[in-house]
Amino acid sequence: MSIYLKYSIGMCEIMAKIFIYPTTSLILSDMVTRLGHTPLGSALSVRDKVQQGGIKGIDSPPLNMTPDDAKRGLKWAAVEVPPGVRGRMALIGPLLAEAEAAIIMHEPLAFGCMGCSRTNELTTFLLKNADIPFLELNYPQADEEGFAFVMAIKEFLTGLEQKTDEGKSEVHHE
Repeated sequence: MSIYLKYSIGMCEIMAKIFIYPTTSLILSDMVTRLGHTPLGSALSVRDKVQQGGIKGIDSPPLNMTPDDAKRGLKWAAVEVPPGVRGRMALIGPLLAEAEAAIIMHEPLAFGCMGCSRTNELTTFLLKNADIPFLELNYPQADEEGFAFVMAIKEFLTGLEQKTDEGKSEVHHE
C-alpha cells in the first residue's frame, strides 16, 4: 500500500488506491475520498489526457482518441478487439495496474455502445482476476439498501489496513 501524509494534527494514515467501477461513478469516487483513500476512475485519466501537452485536437476525450491510444490499449486487449475497446483500455488499463483494491458496483441501468459493454466486461474480468481485494455490490434500490451499501463500503475500506494471510479477499453484498 502507498503511504501518504495527512497534515491534520500531524497524523500519518495508510491510504490505498481504490479502482472504482463503473469508472465514471461520482458516488463511489466521493465515498472513497471521504474515507481517506484515493479513487482511481476515468475522470482522472481523461483529465490527464486533456492536460498533457502536445496533443492537439483533444477537446472531449475519450471521444477523440489518438492512434497511440489504440496501441497502448494492446497491453490489456488483443489485436482482434475493436479499436474502441483498446482506446478505452488505454485510459482504464493504467488505473487497473495501479489499483491496490477495487469496488465494483453493478448498475441495473448500465447502457452504452457495444464497445462500452465489451470494455466493461473486460474491466470486471481483469479486476476479479487481479491479486487485489475487491468489494462487489449491487446499486441500491431503496433507502435500507442505500444504508447497507454505504456501510459495506465503509467496512471494506477501513478493513483494508488489516491484511489477511490469504492475500486476495472477496466481499460480495446484495
